[in-house]
Amino acid sequence: MTQIQAPQRRIAPTALVGAVLAVCAALVLSGCAEPRQEPAPNYPSAPDQRLPEAAAPAAEPEPGQPWVPIAELADEAWLEAVSERTGIPPRALAAYTGAALLVSKTRPECGLGWNTLAGIGQVESQHGTYAGAQVESDGQVSPAIIGLPLDGAPGLAEIPDTDGGTLDGDPEWDRAVGPMQFIPATWALYAQDGSRSGVSDPHQFDDAALTAAVYLCESGGDLTSDEGWVAAVVAYNQSAVYVNDVAGHAQDYVSPGEPSAADSSY
Repeated sequence: MTQIQAPQRRIAPTALVGAVLAVCAALVLSGCAEPRQEPAPNYPSAPDQRLPEAAAPAAEPEPGQPWVPIAELADEAWLEAVSERTGIPPRALAAYTGAALLVSKTRPECGLGWNTLAGIGQVESQHGTYAGAQVESDGQVSPAIIGLPLDGAPGLAEIPDTDGGTLDGDPEWDRAVGPMQFIPATWALYAQDGSRSGVSDPHQFDDAALTAAVYLCESGGDLTSDEGWVAAVVAYNQSAVYVNDVAGHAQDYVSPGEPSAADSSY
């Protein structure tokens, strides 16, 4: 979410009609063409959605009891092999895969794969390693990754502070925070506790990955479809270049024969 685009300025329908009529009057001898349409964004097809091999599946908790930490859900041998194949840090991979496994149980209609979360994590923060940051063994990213002030500069939205600087340290403008780069207002709506610590922290990878998973499912519906996947990632960042970058990384991470999210029985 570091490259959120400023909203386009809309013209009121009455003003648009008046402008078109004025042009028609000026061009009465040559006719009046339709207003020029901007080309549709070149969005990609949805990458294959994949799930990791799960450790022994945990039983659904009793009402009122917490799920296990999501970093414990994926099989350790699988994590080691895929981390070596893809270059994704093991602790970040555990967060992506655990989040995908959990939402496959709580939101089976979503079809979110771990590789989509990893694609976003690569583009947003290089899997929590941007600018020398590291993912600690407990999932905390240190030093904290904090984006540019969203002050309306070219290519950035204008979002005055919404959290008193609590998450991003900036009391004037909001900034995207953490390895999955949430703006504070979005975090306030969707924050999850993937680490089961009792708090939701955007700088903790399990919390950030599970929040991203929930946000994507809420935004796109069925992420195994092209339309659903694109809608989900566009909600994360309204840039066709961004969406294509995420799709490219997500597809590159896929291994032949890996279970698909749509067919999971976890």
